Amino acid sequence: MKEGSTEAPVRHPLAWQDQDFYDLDKIDEELRRVFDICHGCRRCFNLCDSFPRLFDLIDESDTGELDSVDSKDFGPVVEACTLCDMCFMTKCPYVPPHEFNLDFPHLMLRVRAAEAKKGKVDKAARQLAQTDRNGRLAQPVAGLANFASSKGNGLTRPLMERVMRIDRDADLPKYHSRTFVMSAKQTPPKRDEDAPAAARKAVIYATCFVNYNTPKTGEAAHAVLARNGVEVEVVYPACCGMPFLEQGQIDRVAQQAEKVSEALRPYIDQGYDIVTPTASCGLMFKFEWPLILPDNKDVKALSDATFDIDEYVVDISKKEGLADGLKPIEGGVSVHLACHARAQNMGPKAADMLRLVPDTEIDVIERCSGHGGTFGVLKPTHDVAMKVGKPVARTAKKNAKKTIASDCPLAAKHILQGVEALSDGEPVDARAAHPIELIAEAYGLKEK
Repeated sequence: MKEGSTEAPVRHPLAWQDQDFYDLDKIDEELRRVFDICHGCRRCFNLCDSFPRLFDLIDESDTGELDSVDSKDFGPVVEACTLCDMCFMTKCPYVPPHEFNLDFPHLMLRVRAAEAKKGKVDKAARQLAQTDRNGRLAQPVAGLANFASSKGNGLTRPLMERVMRIDRDADLPKYHSRTFVMSAKQTPPKRDEDAPAAARKAVIYATCFVNYNTPKTGEAAHAVLARNGVEVEVVYPACCGMPFLEQGQIDRVAQQAEKVSEALRPYIDQGYDIVTPTASCGLMFKFEWPLILPDNKDVKALSDATFDIDEYVVDISKKEGLADGLKPIEGGVSVHLACHARAQNMGPKAADMLRLVPDTEIDVIERCSGHGGTFGVLKPTHDVAMKVGKPVARTAKKNAKKTIASDCPLAAKHILQGVEALSDGEPVDARAAHPIELIAEAYGLKEK
């Protein structure tokens, strides 16, 4: 046996269809095995709140070792994991192929899956995970929905906190009456058929968040690809299921994987690339779905055909060259490398893409924002999310760039909220944006 691993991490398929996967005694045995190894290593102490909670639990026990910690006290450790995968991808020396075979995030997922089997899913989180339903309901009344969810609404936000346990201080995403799918059909950008990448065909998978909450991100991606000659289709069969994964509802994720991959397979067979404008969805397509449905041929084909939008633009720049016309981005950019983008193991593509813009100062922030989906908005965990993201917000404030960009739209808003919290009521001269929106602006295709 060797200490640590010098090989690339390898993930094993999830045995979620085996009864042993949900056996509480076997789960507890694995938790104790893994937690004991983590206790002896502690390299992950500064990644998220799971590890400080675990180490405090052990250090404050009678023996200072795991043997005197009651298993019933493991709950807060599991709760604090946002499934960002950074411990597995960047810190842990004992991930497979090392014989210790540690996969901390997927062990936390297993615990949540066992709890979900017993019906122990937070009711508020369960409702928030219904992103397609929520988007369809909010779309016709977007103005009213946004008024009700506005952080400054002293009537509705306390009520939402009391009834739905959504923290009144959490900055919530907005809804739009015209979705990205609708805008792509009604006012598609004109394709430049003489541009360098005119031989390419791509499907932009709209994603639930971009479709309902930030259609401008999808419109920017569509415009940039069209400017570079790419033949584009915008398709949205359903959500990728990441919100269900956070809650351990693996069967629901599998249903989404089967539905979406079946809908996208005909495009793949026709030579289309699949492009995702949200990092979480790209991670699901490339890595999580194949671990949940390893024998599904549609899922495998989709995994092989998927690109993150920033990755795709960088690929065009390297192989065909980008269309001319990029202008500097005023005020510079602090670009946050989202955890779900880093977990795709593709390199810092958001930063690489933005560096293609001439005469623009780019600062890189490579640390978790702390948001973690519903983790960042629910009352029990919002303050923890803000605490975990504080170093990122502090760095962004110090950088003092006009734009904070992230492949994770929730992360960008969360960081900006953190900067505002550090500014003691002083106005913050910054905005949150997706990197592809900045490329569209640099081309003059979209206004700020």
